[in-house]
Amino acid sequence: MYKQNALIFLLILALFLGGTVEISEGSKTIGIILLLLALLAISRIRLASSDNNFTSGNKIIMFIGVGIVISDIIYNFSSNSKLGTLDIMTFLFGLSLTTFGFNNNELRRIGTFTAYMSATFLVLFLILFSLFAHLNINFTHLFDHYFVLLPVVSILHILQIPVEIIGTETIRMTGVEEMSVVIGGPCSGLYSMFMLIGIIVGYTRMERFEFRQVYMMLLITVVVAYISNLFRITVLYLVGYSYGSDTMMFVHTHLGWIIFTAVAGILLYILDKMTMR
Repeated sequence: MYKQNALIFLLILALFLGGTVEISEGSKTIGIILLLLALLAISRIRLASSDNNFTSGNKIIMFIGVGIVISDIIYNFSSNSKLGTLDIMTFLFGLSLTTFGFNNNELRRIGTFTAYMSATFLVLFLILFSLFAHLNINFTHLFDHYFVLLPVVSILHILQIPVEIIGTETIRMTGVEEMSVVIGGPCSGLYSMFMLIGIIVGYTRMERFEFRQVYMMLLITVVVAYISNLFRITVLYLVGYSYGSDTMMFVHTHLGWIIFTAVAGILLYILDKMTMR
């Protein structure tokens, strides 16, 4: 039952991410439909029958989770900011902690899985973005330039697409129209990589994988996430070159979370096969 619920939670996460992206950057109608589908997926979660009374030993964790959820909501409303991946992961982490207040083993297992997943994302974000920025370490700019921009430009040159590097994270491309595009921030693919690593950490912790298997899956995850992001950006530029910036931005809104869902599904499938050995 846990494996089935893990797959449903992956679907819920993908629909929720897609819905928030669509509402903030794309079609509000599509976004609302995706969020409604996420609610429908939540209703498909099956929990083992158990007494759902609160347990005294876990009330503190539960209230911490409630505090995180409320704080995240208040911050977003007070700052009038758009929902982003960091907000979603913070909300999910708080929501996961609230499950520890119920005397239901299946619910706790689900909460533990999503807590590992979201906590992994938050830790990686705090280290590679917040801490490094505080220490004046330009990790993200270096990563964007050497591991994203240069490889994508090389691929485009192989495909004989005229492209010119005009900045650390910026290229100029001339197709149906001339455009300058910045490769940075969400386009680095690090957010998706963090989430995929989080899924692997959560799943392998719940299924008690051997350390050798965990390290192997983490390595595979990083490589697959990196290649998938290069593929995504290359497709976006090919669309921009052939059809213009408006079409490129339209595809940009939808393509990221769709590829994330596909890659996460493949990784969970591999994990499921590994547990059957």
